[in-house]
Amino acid sequence: MTLPLDGFTVVSVEQAVAAPLATRQLADLGARVIKVERPDGGDLARGYDDVVAGTGAHFVWLNRGKESLAVDLKAAAGRKLLRQLIDDADVFVQNLAPGAAERLGLGAATLRADHPELITVDMSGYGVGGPYSQRKAYDMLVQAEAGLIAITGTPETAVKTGIPTADIASGMYCAQAVLAALLRRSRTGEGAQIEVSMLESTVEWMGYPMYSRIHTGVEPPRMGVGHVSIAPYNAYPTSDGEILIGVQSENGWRALMSDVLGRPDLIDDPRFATNIDRVRHRDECDAVVAALTVEWTAADLSAHLADAGVPAAAIKDVGTAVEHPQLRARDRWRTVDTEHAAVEALLPPATFADFEAPMGAVPALGADTRTVLASMGCSPDEIDALVADGVVGD
Repeated sequence: MTLPLDGFTVVSVEQAVAAPLATRQLADLGARVIKVERPDGGDLARGYDDVVAGTGAHFVWLNRGKESLAVDLKAAAGRKLLRQLIDDADVFVQNLAPGAAERLGLGAATLRADHPELITVDMSGYGVGGPYSQRKAYDMLVQAEAGLIAITGTPETAVKTGIPTADIASGMYCAQAVLAALLRRSRTGEGAQIEVSMLESTVEWMGYPMYSRIHTGVEPPRMGVGHVSIAPYNAYPTSDGEILIGVQSENGWRALMSDVLGRPDLIDDPRFATNIDRVRHRDECDAVVAALTVEWTAADLSAHLADAGVPAAAIKDVGTAVEHPQLRARDRWRTVDTEHAAVEALLPPATFADFEAPMGAVPALGADTRTVLASMGCSPDEIDALVADGVVGD
């Protein structure tokens, strides 16, 4: 079994979500990822909570398979160690505050002047330059700036998404860009200087609402679980709860009306004959569907919809999703070590036929400091001196 990124080394000065998600994906593919942290507490996400057997949920999610090097970058000796580490790396990722990398001598131009083959990634909230470049950028704030909050929620209430969408978007684009840069380097020998902005990543994910707004001049409405361009596409009542139904084709509409709900006479009703007609008469369409679904139990209706090929789903809470029979049947859960206990973690979504992600341990702060320094040629006495001077954590 050969891991795709076996032999590649990634050094990352990272914290929170965006950069750690990117580098965790690289670790899942076999890269050696050295996570550089402050000796006095490390990654902020370590302290968000302690709900996963004493470790933060964010941190467990984002940091398996990495080595933790605790080094004080405010100390000249610490910066020297990091530069030495980067000199032998393939990729350097950082999501420090704007301008901090340059002040530490870790700017992309500086690093690549010495090592043109190095791939550098600068992750930030708003990108370099422009009026927002120096602003603090947390996920919720970027969701607001990108227009995502404005279209999320109900007509009465705007909400942020329940997961850190801006962080995840930028982390995904970062990992994708690193893979592309490594592929190009294998052909040309040339590294890359990459920049990933949370704002730009999230606006890209705005997709069809953005293009709709550009070309119609109309702000997309907040639809709850509904869909601005498709009907019927909503939550509908049953005798014991509700069910989501999403009809995206005329065949689906025919199957819903004829094969499930027993109203074939409505298939060609002028109000509902096409999706455009149904969207124009959305309230009437939803009312018709709701009057029919309420006669069923959720379980019976779900089974009949599945048999008819009509897309539908029950709204599952998180606990139910964790125990989802599809995930269990496909054996998607593995055990990952943390500093306090072994915990369950989900395999990466991309499944290779010839290898499985290594799912390495979630490191304690500085757990690998001595190992990393030794691999750089530091003797035990030199490491002891660095620890004694507070340059590195032990």
